[in-house]
Amino acid sequence: MGHYGSGKTFTAVNYAAYLSGLGKKVSIYDLDIVNPYFRTVDAEKFLSEHDIELVVSPYAETNVDIPAMNAKSYKMLDDKSSYAVLDIGGDERGALALGRFYEGILKENDYDAFWVVNPYRPETRTLDDAIAVKNEIETTARIKFTKIVNCANLGEETTEKHVAFGEKFCAELSDKVGIPVAFSAVRKDLKDKIKTENVLPIEPIKYVNWI
Repeated sequence: MGHYGSGKTFTAVNYAAYLSGLGKKVSIYDLDIVNPYFRTVDAEKFLSEHDIELVVSPYAETNVDIPAMNAKSYKMLDDKSSYAVLDIGGDERGALALGRFYEGILKENDYDAFWVVNPYRPETRTLDDAIAVKNEIETTARIKFTKIVNCANLGEETTEKHVAFGEKFCAELSDKVGIPVAFSAVRKDLKDKIKTENVLPIEPIKYVNWI
């Protein structure tokens, strides 16, 4: 979860691929019912190559603007054999979808809630603004964030300096809110230029933007 344009989808898709690479059975759920035109479904070929099940709104890739959720989404709590990676819509409005599942998620108590942060987005350029967005999302989703993901990026213009700035920004956020930083989501071609050890390399998936 995170602010609009923070890089949630890229993070979700590639984190799912990372888990699959560890030999885990993985399903990814597109719970963005705010804008069903899509995001995660654009990576369908990439997900299929990594043997990841995609569960998406029945109206994805159509021009029907209906906030519908796939009935299969409810199996994320029932299927104990598979890791579930959830791609949540932006800000507190997008987090409404997760609110349908919070009781089951909290009851199972075996989850991480990643706060995807991009300090180059207009509404999260200061620590206080980023924290305000965090608090709004948590209130609506009814689930607290457990980890921070540095996703500082300017799309194709991103350099290692932008990533380094994001690392500093997220470290300061971590100190203020008491949530550890999990990793930096970094475009694959920049990975070797990044000094930090905890890096999730991002594949350049065609049609998927940093959104």
